[in-house]
Amino acid sequence: MVNLSVLRILDASANRTAEGLRVLEDYVRFVLDDPFLTQQIKNLRHRLAQALASIESFQLISARETQQDVGTGLTESTEAARQTAEEVLTANFHRVQQGLRSLEEWGKLLTADLAQTAKQLRYQVYTLQRAFRISQWSRQRLAQAQLYVLINGGATEEQFRQKVARLVAAGVSILQLRDKTLPDRQLLSRARLLRQLTQTTQTLCIINDRPDLALLAGADGVHLGQEDLSVKEARHVLGPDRIIGVSTHSIQQARQAVLDGANYIGVGPTFPSSTKEFSEFPGLELLRQVAQEIRLPAFAIGGITLENLPQVLQTGIRRVAVQAAIWDAPDPAKAAETFLALLRPYYPEPA
Repeated sequence: MVNLSVLRILDASANRTAEGLRVLEDYVRFVLDDPFLTQQIKNLRHRLAQALASIESFQLISARETQQDVGTGLTESTEAARQTAEEVLTANFHRVQQGLRSLEEWGKLLTADLAQTAKQLRYQVYTLQRAFRISQWSRQRLAQAQLYVLINGGATEEQFRQKVARLVAAGVSILQLRDKTLPDRQLLSRARLLRQLTQTTQTLCIINDRPDLALLAGADGVHLGQEDLSVKEARHVLGPDRIIGVSTHSIQQARQAVLDGANYIGVGPTFPSSTKEFSEFPGLELLRQVAQEIRLPAFAIGGITLENLPQVLQTGIRRVAVQAAIWDAPDPAKAAETFLALLRPYYPEPA
């Protein structure tokens, strides 16, 4: 015979966890409007229900006693006050985590499977809490970012300075320094110059592949490929407040980038590119998948030109990353302005 007190604890903890998950689902569904994270919460609720099915539901309900529960009349003043949606979010993440911990500990008295599942779910909730907050912060930080231009070090430092200054003046949202030919010292010098030219502007300074150089240059962040350092490793170098972007070539990689804590994703390659070779092109279909499912800022990349930009925008993606069509154009600033004029009617969704 199962101890009645243990059943009461499990019943209360199960209800606490399920209620908290429902509040989190409402937040990510209606506040963040995020299909992928909404599905993650739904999956957690489903797994919790499966784990609790190992206990006879009639036993849990029969053991329930709310009228004589000494805890129902105890309320902290902070429980009655919520000023923002973020406070509701935080409180209910804590509620879920605490409920799962209780299920894990007391569940050991009934079945090891329940305890183990509760433990696994608790760690998943920790990951989702990070994904929620980073997604929200990133959407606010990059709310106005539509045009992302990849640049190299230029033929000379002066040429680099002039082209960057004109792109900043044209209103480019993000400039990423990507140059595989420059030695490290020269690359760092260009990175510092890029930082100097963007320092007091709305243009963000991103360095490709190299968190170490991004840190030394004081850049806003770094962009990583699938074969580069992980988001975790880059975050260890750069700290919690820098921007980390990740190249993704499939919907699975896009989903993983969200869970890994990336601040934005590059999605592609969309079309053949003159600056980088790829064996496969996920193309417009991947853009459609990401637009439908992911709310982390997503930039279409790969061979994007003024001619094919309308096809990109028709997928639902509202941000693009461009190299050759702007940096290699006869007049990069004019090319950037033309891109921006076409992008502005498709302004990204509000953060």
